[in-house]
Amino acid sequence: MSWFPLRRWMTAWGASPSDLSRVMAGDSLLSDWTFSGTFAVTIDAPPEDVWPWLVQIGYQRGGLYSYDWLDRLFGYLDRPSATRLLPEFQSLAVGDRIPVGRGPSWPVAVLEPQRALVLDMRNLGGFDWVWQFGLYPMDGKRKHLVSRSRVRTRTIGARLGTYAIEPAGFIMTRRMLLGIKARAEALHAARAGTDTARHAA
Repeated sequence: MSWFPLRRWMTAWGASPSDLSRVMAGDSLLSDWTFSGTFAVTIDAPPEDVWPWLVQIGYQRGGLYSYDWLDRLFGYLDRPSATRLLPEFQSLAVGDRIPVGRGPSWPVAVLEPQRALVLDMRNLGGFDWVWQFGLYPMDGKRKHLVSRSRVRTRTIGARLGTYAIEPAGFIMTRRMLLGIKARAEALHAARAGTDTARHAA
């Protein structure tokens, strides 16, 4: 029975009650889901310092900002995740496809600049998966970055597989959010320092 409290914690890491109840931009794409997980992290940076890291995610792009050695081991990445912004991957539109590894790519279903990014993968090994990110204001310049995954399984095998990969998905997604947080806050600090130096000159 101890598994159930742990599972509830893993499917709502960092999320407030309002995060869990909020309607996100891609929720309507998969209403009859069989699994849902909502994670969140507070970022001390404005949206313009967070959003660029999101739009460049992916294989042979900016990476996944998680545990690179694991992502490379399983073929999700071919290089370390970026620690700088990549101008060539900053233009993203609905209908574009974001590769994650050498397999299928994630189609962009919803894109609201500096607010929402929704990826919608259908019939991936027996399940449909909508993965979305939302940026929500807090106090001052701080933002809450929320990641929500919803999965609809098509077979019993796929449902059992979902339970099996839940712990790994939690570990990697948690690290991804923390990786974006670190990069966005470092970018914001660097820009603030540049502005200070410019005004002092």
